Amino acid sequence: MTYVFDNCAFSKLKHYYPSVFNTLWKGLDQLVADGSLVSTREVWNELQRGEPNVHVDKWIKSCQQIFAIPAPQELACVAEIFSVKHFQAVIRQKSMLVGTPVADPFVIAAARVKKGVVVTEEQAKPNGAKIPNICAHFSVECLNLEQFMQRQRWSF
Repeated sequence: MTYVFDNCAFSKLKHYYPSVFNTLWKGLDQLVADGSLVSTREVWNELQRGEPNVHVDKWIKSCQQIFAIPAPQELACVAEIFSVKHFQAVIRQKSMLVGTPVADPFVIAAARVKKGVVVTEEQAKPNGAKIPNICAHFSVECLNLEQFMQRQRWSF
């Protein structure tokens, strides 16, 4: 199974200190080595903005190869997402004006094309343009970080 991580899933990892949750980090490393944990270049760009967490930043830089440039099929899927007028709201007005990266549609597209699962901390909102809403519309499975860990049968 391929898991496509969103920015907020990586960001939440800051609460799992490597010296305490060593097994978690080894598990993540193994999933990266197996090619089962991936993300997109747009998530990388989002992670480079703001204030990075020391151990998460060090880890993502050690496995930078997981942040792939979207394939043509993924770009076609992004266009399909944006063909739903309601989902165009995923790009906030400020992001358009300032030119900040918006990874959400690329994360969903990568999971859809790879027949994978999105891992995000976003929550569905009624009539929203959040990742879980868009995933549900396009029949893409979506988990939060805790559900992802449960799926791996990890316990600490």
